[in-house]
Amino acid sequence: MTVKNAAWLPGLALAALHVPVTGIASATTAAAMPVDVSAYLGRWDLTLKSPEREYASWLEITRRDEGIQARLVSRWGHARLLPRAELVNGGIRFVSPKEEEGRTDADMIFEGRLEGNVLVGNTSGPDGVPWSWRGERAPSLERVRAPKWGTPLSLFNGRDLDGWHSTDPDTANPWRVEGGTLASPGNGADLVSDRTFGDLKLHVEFNCAPGSNSGVYLRGRYEVQIEDEPAPDAPERRLGGIYGYLAPSTPAERKAGTWRAYDITLVGRRVTVVLDGVTIIDDQEIPGITGGAVDSHEGLPGPIYLQGSEPGRVDFRNISVTPALDN
Repeated sequence: MTVKNAAWLPGLALAALHVPVTGIASATTAAAMPVDVSAYLGRWDLTLKSPEREYASWLEITRRDEGIQARLVSRWGHARLLPRAELVNGGIRFVSPKEEEGRTDADMIFEGRLEGNVLVGNTSGPDGVPWSWRGERAPSLERVRAPKWGTPLSLFNGRDLDGWHSTDPDTANPWRVEGGTLASPGNGADLVSDRTFGDLKLHVEFNCAPGSNSGVYLRGRYEVQIEDEPAPDAPERRLGGIYGYLAPSTPAERKAGTWRAYDITLVGRRVTVVLDGVTIIDDQEIPGITGGAVDSHEGLPGPIYLQGSEPGRVDFRNISVTPALDN
């Protein structure tokens, strides 16, 4: 995954906040109301609402030195640091640069405050249209016992798109079935399974054309990267990584035009990724959602989602999920 089409997913980015623990005064206020910094610490599942639709995002705030630091995932892309934020007058304010938002008019200024255990706030979309946002504390998803696994379920019948739906049925570059494979020509829509899952084991085979980019989203929220792009990128954003969070233990060799296989186990938010029989991520925690997720409701079951909005052709086959019986 690189950057989503801004016309489909204009984005919210990731914040680095540096404020005194007791809060700071704004430029227009003589004295700030005291802020309980500890109430803001932790991970937050965010939903940003425009007049047209909702977008998933994610925020993590941690204490650092004399202040705090936060990470925010955009509606596309990976977790990044924002240059400005503050806790002031009992609330939070942070700025996401327009360059990271796919905008030319202005930076996005987010203002909000705690209402009970929920963060609520507002920002402005393009042309100053008001948008609202809401953050709920992300669940730990920690499991007290190992799951009991059911019977593998085939998600692709090799003939048609039965059991799947497109995020944009009117796209000019639709998914199609060719010779028993599920093919995305790229620069189109994403494909989402009708079935949803909690803990799961996924087997999927893929063939990435030269220069192409795609990914498999687990529960529709955590992307396992597929790519053969020439431009260098961070290890956690290359083939085999959990996009923006977890890098393979050793760099995965890219083999454009060759069938590869992922065997992935997701229990709670802990993931193991096996590529062509070699374990490259071993039981590591995924901190939060990937940009472009179907939603940010991490505590709920979610679909398998194949990315088709990025450039280049990627084919898939032999897609099966073994669900946990005790979700």
